[in-house]
Amino acid sequence: MQKFGFRIQTRAGLTVDNLVIQGADQAQAEIKLRQMYHHCTILECRTLEDTLRNDATDVEGAISLIVSKDSDR
Repeated sequence: MQKFGFRIQTRAGLTVDNLVIQGADQAQAEIKLRQMYHHCTILECRTLEDTLRNDATDVEGAISLIVSKDSDR
């Protein structure tokens, strides 16, 4: 499953940014989007990378830095 970021204009004319919808492909994500926002206009769609894995690595790196600083004292 991939994540897609959408920027849309609702039928009332409001712009909604940063809608993230998960789907097997872009077409499936658009179907889910249109179920929530009927008659919307898609202004932008982009594929998002899975940042959770990168954040986990960064947390582990931060912990190792903290531990190494504490052992220096």
